[in-house]
Amino acid sequence: MSELTKLTIAAARDGLRKGELSAVELTEACLSQIEAADALNAFVHKTPEIALEQARAADARRRAEAPALNGIPLGIKDLFCTKGVPSQAASRILEGFRPEYESTVTSQLFDAGAVMLGKLNMDEFAMGSSNETSCYGNAVNPWRRGNDATALTPGGSSGGSAAAVAADLCLGATGTDTGGSIRQPAAFTGIVGIKPTYGRVSRWGIVAFASSLDQAGPMTKDVRDAAILLGAMAGHDPKDSTSADIPVPDFEAALSGDIRGKVIGIPKEYRMEGMPAEIEKLWSEGAAMLRDAGAEVRDITLPHTKYALPAYYVIAPAEASSNLARYDGVRFGHRAKLAQGDGITEMYEKTRAEGFGHEVQRRVMVGTYVLSAGFYDAYYNRARKVRTLIKRDFEQVFDAGIDAILTPATPSAAFGLGEMASADPIQMYLNDVFTVTVNLAGLPGISVPAGVDGKGLPLGLQLIGRPWAEGDLLNTAYALERAAGFVAKPARWW
Repeated sequence: MSELTKLTIAAARDGLRKGELSAVELTEACLSQIEAADALNAFVHKTPEIALEQARAADARRRAEAPALNGIPLGIKDLFCTKGVPSQAASRILEGFRPEYESTVTSQLFDAGAVMLGKLNMDEFAMGSSNETSCYGNAVNPWRRGNDATALTPGGSSGGSAAAVAADLCLGATGTDTGGSIRQPAAFTGIVGIKPTYGRVSRWGIVAFASSLDQAGPMTKDVRDAAILLGAMAGHDPKDSTSADIPVPDFEAALSGDIRGKVIGIPKEYRMEGMPAEIEKLWSEGAAMLRDAGAEVRDITLPHTKYALPAYYVIAPAEASSNLARYDGVRFGHRAKLAQGDGITEMYEKTRAEGFGHEVQRRVMVGTYVLSAGFYDAYYNRARKVRTLIKRDFEQVFDAGIDAILTPATPSAAFGLGEMASADPIQMYLNDVFTVTVNLAGLPGISVPAGVDGKGLPLGLQLIGRPWAEGDLLNTAYALERAAGFVAKPARWW
């Protein structure tokens, strides 16, 4: 049974269409793997009854008329609202919340025949880079450093999604990316993760962190699966005012692997002081792979990159402080017990103190500070101006003929849970150094596993594409994937 869970989405789809396996068999195999993998803490709300009901419906459809994801078992990040199923954003403040509606993304996936195995662990309200801020406890990376039994982070915030896909608990998963939360965990676990152009995928029914930065995307075992899953997730949604009314191309059909004549940019600003030699070496090897595949590799400059991280950590907390103001204990979720004489103010204070974790409290406080009357221009408005300059840097590079940009995905391989815990949260924030520019500029970016470090842990490379050119970006990633030939899997210990 476990062999079925190792299938890619594409292979399972073909097997289902040919009648070589059934959706119920595939779903039962995944459910069995999930039950045996509690040590990873990837699935936090299991939905076997829903999964088997959806699988039986998939098997009942005529194969010739079956939609793209018919019978494909997926995991859903806990940030997506799913009707009647707990949707907590990994926060105590949403304890007991079961939405009466379905997010647009999950609606589209179910319309395409997908099977929901359950909800996946994540950092609270998507605020984190290690999945250590979750009310459910840490998600654990299925990879280990050789024979070292130290538990490693699967990255964040989509850590549960990354761990589940890497451990073959599901065939694919949804993630969200506000500053790298799809691409960083994908790199840490040896899988593929793509953040689409802002507006390509509806945000309706996804619990908001920073509304001008959040974007949902797929996390899969390979690039072809990412193309298939993104095709089902993408599309215009009238319920989302930021959703773009742009046709969704056939992303899978774009995967020819032919990148002859493409121009790949290498930004000098990403060669940062203290970069590990293994990351530098992999980056150079990736550029050589693309050059050997027929692309031209050209040095470029993105001069405002050095301001991206501080600008991001002003804008994102500011938007978070506004979005999270709705959680007050009045209408839904957790409400603190009040003492006699307590009023509405005490209820707000106690509910938020109990319901929000320390990292969320920190970001709300930072965000409220930078939006306050005395500091709005000094911090928030200045960060918005920097964001405009960062976006302009990319526009100038693409106008000069660059088709895609190659960078490292992360500044290191996965680190141990607890190793980055520090009184200085900036050390954790530095994990986003290569990814936040993509969100600030609203561009598509993809992480592709391309090698391992000296301890056998996966390392990823990031490709950044032109806006709305996910098909071209996926094809370049496909060429890189084929050249890198990454096939390593974590040794089973859980």
